[in-house]
Amino acid sequence: MSEDECWWEPPLAGTEEAHLLGALDRLRATFRWKADDLDAAGLDTRIGASALTLGGLLKHLARAEDVTFNWKLRGRAPGPDWDEPLLADTDENWVFTSAAEDSPEFLYDLWDQAVARSRERLAAILEEGGLDQPAHLEWPGMGHLSVRRVVFDMVEEYGRHTGHADLLREAVDGRVGEDPPAGWRPVSGSGGA
Repeated sequence: MSEDECWWEPPLAGTEEAHLLGALDRLRATFRWKADDLDAAGLDTRIGASALTLGGLLKHLARAEDVTFNWKLRGRAPGPDWDEPLLADTDENWVFTSAAEDSPEFLYDLWDQAVARSRERLAAILEEGGLDQPAHLEWPGMGHLSVRRVVFDMVEEYGRHTGHADLLREAVDGRVGEDPPAGWRPVSGSGGA
């Protein structure tokens, strides 16, 4: 199996930075595979008492990407996708529930583009000073978080929601598995996993 067939795999041996970014990208790819190639009904499927949907998770994680790699790391506005409405600041479920009004194409492109922006932003930040530099995000009385901590928090965010996506996708069409199959590329959206 070649690297191109499993492009999401972290390095077998590498630096701390390479492993951290590799772990994040593996979770991103696994999440995207779980959410890929669905119509509006598939993206809006719910299970049990939960209001979570794959469409809601795509939108939530797109926002998390822009907030994390723009605001938390550098103190910049999350970006035009989130300028209006900022209802998410008053209604924390807005980003999840409003996804039902969005087309699959919009949701896939929103996530794909947010991830692409995040990769560019993080690469520039790491070029400036690595994982140990302070992020913009500060805990009052405790100081600024490091870039490392903020990226680890994003790995945790994806870990949690990739687990949700496992259950949701299995309910939609039975797709199960830990990783995408070798050679997988996104079918829907701009394909920027």
